[in-house]
Amino acid sequence: MPRTTNTEGENQHPDSSLEERCVAAGMRMTDQRRVIARVIEAAVDHPDVEELHRRAAAIDKRISISTVYRTVKLFEDTGIIERHDFRDGRSRYETVSDDHHDHLIDLRTGKVVEFRNADIEKLQQAIARQLGFKLVDHRLELYGVPLDDDQS
Repeated sequence: MPRTTNTEGENQHPDSSLEERCVAAGMRMTDQRRVIARVIEAAVDHPDVEELHRRAAAIDKRISISTVYRTVKLFEDTGIIERHDFRDGRSRYETVSDDHHDHLIDLRTGKVVEFRNADIEKLQQAIARQLGFKLVDHRLELYGVPLDDDQS
């Protein structure tokens, strides 16, 4: 059964908060970075930088969009958050998790549905083996429209 990104607590690392992972990575955590980290961690969707800025500035109006861009880049380079490009012209972000999932993107609304499917995971492993590889990572993004969409 698929689950959507609007479930509370989603995208959180099971062992530590995003802030704690930043500190563990040796990152200096300013007050503004802490706010941005908390906003990312609280996100139940896949916000872009502009949306992250809107949410962070609602908490601390001194946070500029350039600070959000720099912080997101730093978090991404450190491997704490992951960037997605869901064909809508915006980079969107979520925290890196040990809990693997794939994405189905509604092309009409932009809604992102996260899902897990054991059969797909097994098939990907089998394909890699058939081609002489050991699968170490992957990303699956499916794009679609609702079955009841008259425009399809």
